[in-house]
Amino acid sequence: MAEKERVDNLCINTIRTLSMDAVQKANSGHPGTPMALAPVTFLLWDKFLRHNPQNPQWPNRDRFVLSAGHASMLLYSTLHLMGYDVTLDDIQNFRQLHSKCAGHPEYGLTPGVETTTGPLGQGVANSVGFAIAERWLADYFNRPQHEIIKYNVFAIAGDGCMMEGISGEAASLAGHLGLSNLVWIYDNNHITIEGNTGLAFSEDVAARFMAYNWNVQRVCDANDTEMLERSLNTAVKEGERPSLLVVDSHIAYGSPNKQDTSGAHGAPLGEDEVRATKINYGWDPDKKFHVPEEVQRYRDHVVEKGKQSEEKWNGKFAEYAEQFPELAKEFKLIQNRKMPEGWDCCLPIFPTDAAGIAGRAANNKVFNAIAEHIPWFMGGAADLAPSTKTYINNASSFEKGNYSGRNFHFGIRENAMGAIVNGMALSNLRPYAAGFLIFSDYMRPTIRLASLMEQPAIFIFTHDSIGVGEDGPTHQPVEHLASLRAIPNLDVIRPGDANELSVLWKYIMELTDRPVALILSRQNLPTNDRSTYAPAEGALRGAYTLADCEGIPDVILIGTGSEVQLCLGAHEQLIQEGIKSRVVSMPCWRLYECQNPAYWEEVLPSSVRARVAVEAGSTFGWRRYTGRHDDGSILGMRDFGASAPLADLLEEFGLTVQGVVQMAKRTLERHR
Repeated sequence: MAEKERVDNLCINTIRTLSMDAVQKANSGHPGTPMALAPVTFLLWDKFLRHNPQNPQWPNRDRFVLSAGHASMLLYSTLHLMGYDVTLDDIQNFRQLHSKCAGHPEYGLTPGVETTTGPLGQGVANSVGFAIAERWLADYFNRPQHEIIKYNVFAIAGDGCMMEGISGEAASLAGHLGLSNLVWIYDNNHITIEGNTGLAFSEDVAARFMAYNWNVQRVCDANDTEMLERSLNTAVKEGERPSLLVVDSHIAYGSPNKQDTSGAHGAPLGEDEVRATKINYGWDPDKKFHVPEEVQRYRDHVVEKGKQSEEKWNGKFAEYAEQFPELAKEFKLIQNRKMPEGWDCCLPIFPTDAAGIAGRAANNKVFNAIAEHIPWFMGGAADLAPSTKTYINNASSFEKGNYSGRNFHFGIRENAMGAIVNGMALSNLRPYAAGFLIFSDYMRPTIRLASLMEQPAIFIFTHDSIGVGEDGPTHQPVEHLASLRAIPNLDVIRPGDANELSVLWKYIMELTDRPVALILSRQNLPTNDRSTYAPAEGALRGAYTLADCEGIPDVILIGTGSEVQLCLGAHEQLIQEGIKSRVVSMPCWRLYECQNPAYWEEVLPSSVRARVAVEAGSTFGWRRYTGRHDDGSILGMRDFGASAPLADLLEEFGLTVQGVVQMAKRTLERHR
């Protein structure tokens, strides 16, 4: 056996045994897939991925996504071998509190992990976003003789990823776009938690992906590294289509009693089985977490190779910066998540207008002003751009043959759209995804992961209430605002008029550590007279006193979005009747709760116990601001709406000025 082949085998078996030992020590995890796919990941990282372990964020690195996140030890063991800051101590603390080696890979926790995976199918959908970002960046920045962006994206998917619908959505779009920089490796081991995949899965995956316009190859043995290398070479040379490698593997390869069984999917092998398997690998069964000297020397070699790769690129970028200083400046802004100087100078100020403008229409004006100054601001809708009004004017569509486009057509694929946008955000672009608020149900997993990863993705939702009208309760969101507000680290923003919206976009664009759900109306909202009411800048604190009375108010009316106008109308009527009221516009709960207690007391003084909250959504959650133990002071939805013209619906559900007045009086009476 040649020396290189011998060391390669040692590296492969080190990945296997580290994974087995870590799962066994934790008494928790998935050892089978790391044992099966160690040859695949080692070959991929050894011969195909350009990366620098000393700088995991090198912009021109190849990306690797372990979509089958339950096999996390496969990635952690590989990262250790490849010289990343994942130590043996980290691996020995697999799945323990504060370890870099969590149960599933987490972005930001472990160097070398490109995205948080675990919910199956999300990782491969993210990889489509990575591939889209590479194509756009290459088209925007590369110049003849100065190619600073060119990388490939690789992802490993399991049977579960292939069963989840999100992977099909994402693969369909990737094939349509011809993302030839994308390679998925499908671990075809026929095992899930319940047993053989034949229990529920019998489709021809290869045929499905050929129908998606993918280049499909099959490798009949995951241990056949020669065939794997030939197939991967073919995949990276493919110039028109994304590639899928269907790799047949044996889960828990080498285990005498658990190979090809579901028993190795989600549980440790057991001490005796670990020993027997190590003997099959030619490994010392008494050694745990063992890394042979040859593997340690290999690790040093990889670190040096990665360092040289980036140094070579740095030299090319320095030459590029001399030739194209403005482009180089923009490239650095993107990598550092900074905005160009003066980007917000043209944010529109809307004149007072009683007839007003729909939230979605005002949003189109604001974000087009932003798009003129930030070329890497881009996105699209799930076949709803004419309704959500989220086209960027004077920009083309991103499509095969035109990867410079900024308008994306995601098709009717909400879940994949969210995950793709997450991949674009992880690539440091400023992407948005748009749809109707009712369909945020389809996107909740991707929004949750954006929040978990602290990625500033922008999710724009229009048609935000029963204001949808005749479309009826299937299209009228009720519980969705409460559901989104329940997600940690997500800013849910529902502006009360066009100027609040414009002001809040400045906040949105400068975010670097959390996503936003921007909630907009279909119907017109009056543009408030700011000479009479407080400046819209108050919205930047999440809640502010929009209209007030002299002295201490008798009652406080709190509203968001389209219901702020109802509160203002009620305020004027109450004042005329001698009842002192205050109107608080509260576009973002989380922003308000980030203020100091003195500001809370200023806006919602504890001495004023009579408070009414008004929102055309579920009443759930509003008690924290009304201070009551029941919903008696909350004017909102307790049903699913109905199909009727807007005016009739508002009257039916009491969402009128008179409805607010009556509730304010009832609340005052209770507190007196």
